[in-house]
Parts: sequence; structure tokens; C-alpha cells
Amino acid sequence: MTETGNIANSTYDVVVLGAGPVGENVADRTRAAGLSTAVVESELVGGECSYWACMPSKALLRPVIAQADARRLPGLSASVQGPLDAAAVLARRDYWASDWKDDGQVGWLEGIGADLHRGHGRLSGERTVTVTGPDGVRKVLTARHAVAVCTGTRAVLPDLPGLAEVKPWTSREATSAKAVPGRLVVVGGGVVATEMATAWQALGSRVTLLVRGKGLLNRMEPFAGELVAEALTEAGVTVRTGTSVESVTRENGTVVVVTGTGDRIEADEILFATGRAPHTDDIGLDTIGREPGSWLEVDDSLRVTGSDWLYAVGDVNHRALLTHQGKYQARIAGAAISARASGAPVQADPWGAHAATADHDAVPQVVFTDPEAASVGLSLAEAEQAGHRVRAVDYDLASVSGAGLYGDGYRGRARMVVDLEREILLGVTFVGPGVGELIHSATIAVAGQVPISRLWHAVPSYPTISEVWLRLLEAYRDN
Repeated sequence: MTETGNIANSTYDVVVLGAGPVGENVADRTRAAGLSTAVVESELVGGECSYWACMPSKALLRPVIAQADARRLPGLSASVQGPLDAAAVLARRDYWASDWKDDGQVGWLEGIGADLHRGHGRLSGERTVTVTGPDGVRKVLTARHAVAVCTGTRAVLPDLPGLAEVKPWTSREATSAKAVPGRLVVVGGGVVATEMATAWQALGSRVTLLVRGKGLLNRMEPFAGELVAEALTEAGVTVRTGTSVESVTRENGTVVVVTGTGDRIEADEILFATGRAPHTDDIGLDTIGREPGSWLEVDDSLRVTGSDWLYAVGDVNHRALLTHQGKYQARIAGAAISARASGAPVQADPWGAHAATADHDAVPQVVFTDPEAASVGLSLAEAEQAGHRVRAVDYDLASVSGAGLYGDGYRGRARMVVDLEREILLGVTFVGPGVGELIHSATIAVAGQVPISRLWHAVPSYPTISEVWLRLLEAYRDN
């Protein structure tokens, strides 16, 4: 380290901007390859997923789903009719969010030999990051080989006059709230909106879900949103589609929402789950000739287009805004950075060691509502729009013995999208209780491009919900 005036200067092989799961995984791969690595973080090591997204949200939802499953079973249902113990659920949520302390993850970074620099990091030229610490002291970090931007996204709020004074919830407040609001308005129809409506309704809120579009989960097969909306309504959520928000005010502590049709809705809190924007507005993109606040376009090795040193990994590149997909990209990017640093060949062909091909062809996702919705690959509409000659094969999950045993009154549906030219699967969707643990089998089939003829030899155990695979293959054969 050298000193220039009041600025300390350090040189590393790799500098990682952002210490969420994506940045951690980039650092893990580059350190494993023997490259010196600095990680810069302005908040908590572990990022959005650990403290305000994946972990706390699923901790809130797990008791909800467990109770719903128990209520489907005679001999058990009578014992679980009462309300959830909200205080206990919130306390367990706090545990899974590590009480918003990052000591454990800091220890992990130290364990792999990466250097953590706390503070706000900004690009300050090619291969250079300037970090302003909490005490105002600045450090300049120079990268010999690569800078990886792993800063993720932030919640987007609509442009409504006076909204800041209302103090609306975003996903952060929705997953970290310390008390259950009596009435909650949720604006949006995607994953965050449906999951948080599910959780807070079960914890005791009276939830109203306002959706601008025609239905929920519009990036999945239409039946997924339909089944989730039906279940939310049965649970007590008021679901209003085709509804816009024209104004929001807070009057004597009460949130007042006026819709596009002039209806007035009162609540204690309002959650806007209306999209994400790249967290790149203040990371110094202007110093390298790029637009602040923009998504960063990358190739399949996650290297930013037009650069030989800058990588953008995870949500910030807008390829697949999912933690597990970002971690996958991080493994690919870390391997590519390491290969290039050592002069080794880069395997950039589809499905190669340095190509994030799954971002295009095999992205899995689970929505932890009741019922769960899980998908991988292309929907029928997406496959048709891409020009594939395809056929959708549907099956009623309730007709599978394992589903009936799972719980009385089971409702669900399965679909596989078959490429008729190659007779492989382009996409699979399951909706129903317990299907989140079913989707990885579909992910393997889609990512592995397993031929239909070989899938006949993948025998599902009886009686499990996985027997739906056999029923889907039979339906494809018989029609």
C-alpha cells in the first residue's frame, strides 16, 4: 500500500464492487484461483438477499405454507385453525436475517482471504475504484485484471406527488417490519407483491392487492397467476386487477389511496412492489464514458460490452433478476476472469465453462405463495415468439396420487413446452402445494436438453408428486 496525500492506494488482481451473494461468489472464485481480491461494500456484507429479500421473506412465508399444508390433512387440520403466532414468526425472521448484523459473512470473506473495504465505492477511471469510508477517508483500489460490478438493484417507486411524505413500504420494509399492520395495500402483481400479500394476510393484516394489469405473475404461464389469485382471494385478500393508483396521502396516520376509478381505500401501510432499477446511478460510470443509472450490457462471460476489464454480474446486467441466477453468473464470471488472468483459453461456447448460457435457456424460479408457482425455461408464448415449433402438454396435478396424499383438495397444474423439431423440453411450469422442490428436476431436463425418449427412462417414485412427469409424457405420446 502506498500513501498519496490523505489517500491510501492499493493494487489487487480483482476489485469487486458490492458484497451481496453475487459479489461474494465472484470473490470466492477469484480467490480460489489465487488472485488477490478486494471487496467493497457500503451496507451489510451479504447484501439484499440476506437481509431484505430471499432469507427474511422465506422465513415469513414458511410458517404460512406449513399451516396451509396442515389444514389440508384430516387429523391435523383441527389443530391448526387458529391464527399464527405473529411475534414468533417475526422473531424467527429476525434470526434468519442475522438480526441485520453481518459478522458471520464478514468472517467468511476473511476466511477465503479477500480484503473487505467498507464504504461507498465509485469507479474513478479504468481499472480503478475509489472508496470513501464511513470516516470520510478515501482509498484508491487499482485492479490488475478486472473490476466486477455487483451492486444489484433498488426498488422503484412511482412518480406520485407527495409519496415521500407517506413513507411507503418497498420490499425492504415489507420483509423487515417489526409489527403486523392492521390493513395493508400492496401495489403490484409480481413475485414480491404476491409473496408479501400471502405472508401479511396470514399474519393478520387485511390485505388489498392492486394490480394494474389483467392478472398476477404475468411472466409465467397464465394459469399460474390465475391459481395464485384464486387462492389469495379465498385466503381473504382483496385482489383488484386493472386498477391504477392515482394518488396516495397519509392523513392522521392513515394511508389513503385513490384509484383510477375514483375509489378510496384506507390502510395503515402501503407497499409498492412495482419494479427494480439498476443500482448504478452513483458508482462512477460517467468516469469511463457510460451512462449513470443504466443497466450494464454484458456478453455470456459477464464482461461488459466494449470493455476488456469491466464485468457486470447479477441483477445489474438485467439478464435474470434472481439471486440464484446471479450466483451462477458469479461462478462463470469468476472462472472467466481467472482464465483470462492466467492466459488460459476461455470456453465461451454455449454451455461452456465460461458462458452463462442458462440465462437464456434455463432460468428457474419459485414463487413461494400458496400454491407455489415454479417454472424454468420458456413459457408457451415465449417459445412461440422465439419462432420455435412447439406444443404445450398440460396435466392436472390433482390427478397424481402423490398430490392427493399431500393434502385433501389439492389443486394444481403442470405444463411442459416441447420443441417438436428436437423433441426436447424448452420450458416447464408447475403450480401447486410443494412444487418448489419439484422444479429442479425440470431444470435438469431443460438445461441438459434431455430427449423425450430418454425421459421415459427417468422413472418417478410412487407415490410422489413427481409422478406428474410420467403423466406428462403419456399425454404427449397419446395426443
